[in-house]
Amino acid sequence: MGRRARDRRRQQQQRQERPERGGGGDQAVRAGPGEVKRGGECRGRRADGGGAFLQGWAGGYPEIVKENELFERYYRELGIVPAGEWDAFMAALREPLPATLRITGYRSHAREILHCLKEKYFRELQDLEVDGQKVEMPQSLSWYPEELAWHTNLSRKILRKSPQLEKFHQFLVSETECGNISRQEAVSMIPPLLLDVSPHHKILDMCAAPGSKTAQLIEMLHADMNVPFPSGFVIANDVDNKRCYLLVHQAKRLNSPCIMVVNHDASSIPNLQIDVDGRKEILFYDRILCDVPCSGDGTMRKNIDVWKKWTTQNSLQLHGLQLRIATRGVEQLAEGGRMVYSTCSLNPIENEAVIASLLEKSQGALELADVSSELPGLKRMPGITKWKVMLKDGQWFEEWKDVPSNRQTQIRPTMFPVKDEEKLKAMNLERCLRILPHHQNTGGFFVAVLIKKSPMPWNKRQPKVHQKLPQRTGDTEVTAANSGNGSECIIEEPRLDENEESKKMQELQNLDTEQSKKEGVCGPPPSKKMKLFGFKEDPFVFLPEDDPLFIPIQKFYALDPSFPKMNLLTRTQEGKKRQLYMVSKELRNVLLNNSEKMKVINTGIKVWSRNSDGEQFGCAFRLAQEGIYTLYPFIHARIINVCIEDVKILLTQENPFLSKFSSETQKKVKDMAMGSIVLKYDPDPEKPHDLQCPIVLCGWQGKTSLRAFVPKNERLHYLRMMGVEVFKAKRKEEDLEDKTEEEVQCRLVQTEEKMDVEEKEHDLVPKMEAEIGEDSSQSPVKSSAMEIENKIEDLDQSSKNANSHVSQEGKDTDASNVKD
Repeated sequence: MGRRARDRRRQQQQRQERPERGGGGDQAVRAGPGEVKRGGECRGRRADGGGAFLQGWAGGYPEIVKENELFERYYRELGIVPAGEWDAFMAALREPLPATLRITGYRSHAREILHCLKEKYFRELQDLEVDGQKVEMPQSLSWYPEELAWHTNLSRKILRKSPQLEKFHQFLVSETECGNISRQEAVSMIPPLLLDVSPHHKILDMCAAPGSKTAQLIEMLHADMNVPFPSGFVIANDVDNKRCYLLVHQAKRLNSPCIMVVNHDASSIPNLQIDVDGRKEILFYDRILCDVPCSGDGTMRKNIDVWKKWTTQNSLQLHGLQLRIATRGVEQLAEGGRMVYSTCSLNPIENEAVIASLLEKSQGALELADVSSELPGLKRMPGITKWKVMLKDGQWFEEWKDVPSNRQTQIRPTMFPVKDEEKLKAMNLERCLRILPHHQNTGGFFVAVLIKKSPMPWNKRQPKVHQKLPQRTGDTEVTAANSGNGSECIIEEPRLDENEESKKMQELQNLDTEQSKKEGVCGPPPSKKMKLFGFKEDPFVFLPEDDPLFIPIQKFYALDPSFPKMNLLTRTQEGKKRQLYMVSKELRNVLLNNSEKMKVINTGIKVWSRNSDGEQFGCAFRLAQEGIYTLYPFIHARIINVCIEDVKILLTQENPFLSKFSSETQKKVKDMAMGSIVLKYDPDPEKPHDLQCPIVLCGWQGKTSLRAFVPKNERLHYLRMMGVEVFKAKRKEEDLEDKTEEEVQCRLVQTEEKMDVEEKEHDLVPKMEAEIGEDSSQSPVKSSAMEIENKIEDLDQSSKNANSHVSQEGKDTDASNVKD
């Protein structure tokens, strides 16, 4: 018998022996003998004589006691909580964190999703009771623009187990998977908002995984959906190779050609070069998000392990890394650019101490921005200017000179506040923001916004690259080394080897690199073997301008002459190209000039997929749904405008006959050749009750049928927006009507159609086609909602090849096990 099984049996015996305390009492015994916790805090009991505590084995794990004497002593002494608010502060930390969700703001139908949430799902929660308790209505975050962020006290457990909330829960899950909603902690939404992003900005996210903030940045780039290729881009970096694939999963939901995921240590992320008017220049970023690793004591409400693991030692160990990452960030920031430094910690050692050290060694090159007028409605505390350092044994130090020599490896001079009052005043540390949990029912957080006014002092002599230099891993490496007076930076400037033999080797390397660029190859040859530091990615091969593969595509879809075909790429050097992806012009520039120094995990979106035997219909490649909003502005042929009833048929039926569509649609299709098509719905302002946002779908026109190639969750999304119920198994009145002669005739037509399809179109799209069943004459639009969802699920099984182009399927990490 396993350990957990034995423990569960023992727990069951204890319940039988002490029934009066079964199910968890109002009081719980504390870890220390003779002490009692607050009522309802830890509803469990002593499992053995040693004082271990169990919650009743929900999931088989003991509940953690939400007490930490050292934590309370430390923060009481620092005084970060206003007088008289300590009890409220601690009480908030012991309460569960409300669930928060954010509607993606860059899509044209964000308002439709908001309208659907407010008018349908939230209204259904009114006066609803679960387990005898009234459900609280979700509330919008007052400081988030346009009501696009909401929080609710509904826990995941209640959402999952309550039949009344089933529709709302499935709505959240489905919309999250297709990228229309992001479940994200409220305070985590603040840093991207304070970055003040515009579509032309070059952005670096230094510690990006799991990617919720990165998704916000992508949304901001695409604020104007009429611009398919914003001139800006996001380079999202993370040091953990596995978490990079989680980051890819998050970013891919937003279908942007302007995102690149890379895998580097943020404290030594290499300088990149770009081609500007024929000469090489170092890439400086307009915006940098520096959300560094931290001790995480602001996340106690959702990560309750922090209660028992918290110690001041965590902050002391992380301070140096945080300072190195922030230093590397400001080095790569453009003059006039903005960098946001943030942590989910309340500790000044990780916050004000890092910012103060950075400002001091910048010698006026950096300044803290005053963002007090931004995000009105957000309650915040100003940064502090005085603090002390404490060891895990409770020993305090107010100045560096007080630290004994045997402790100077743990405590560094940069951890202490600046003593010079004039310098301290000039730093304006009060412009930092600290979010306390009890002020707006959130987690704890710290944010500082830095503006770069001039080059960093140690970079002033750094030469600009105006010539083609050898491709090396990092043109400039920065090492932060602590010393007696503080942290000093040692710079290694790029230089060419003096040895003639080495010069020849460099020249050969340059020739190889230039040849790769001419061929459009970025990266090493394919390899699927797991290396010590992660997977080796397939190369990014750009399509040559004269590639014959593109000519039939251009002709078939009548692509606009302005279409940037040089931005098309594949992930294979040899063999038949099966997928075509697309990046923006600016990311292409970055890829071609830095292939040897960057470890690129993923970039671009899929725009075309190869069809089996598709050449016989004029083009071997069909459109991919994930890239259709990027491609659509350039396509001038094979577009069919459909009405809302046509869209419902396309999204609920597997392979509907043309006779089921409106007469206008049938006329448009009549003279069009078979193959991939674009299905476009434009809202009618004179019908305000219909869907009021445009929809673009990828489809396929057969000889006598029309179908949409859309993933399951996206189908469900559009159906919800059109008011079609997709959760309840509720039969419509039409299902009860007697079968008519017309239905019998329809069955005969389908049988004939089936034979035609099998004979003519069976091999057309083998992974997307499904055999027509005997009872397919019954229209799913008139079927129950559960039948609709089942049909959509069947369709989704045949569309798995349209998901993503991550080269290793097994690399994704389970998002539910990773912190926000």
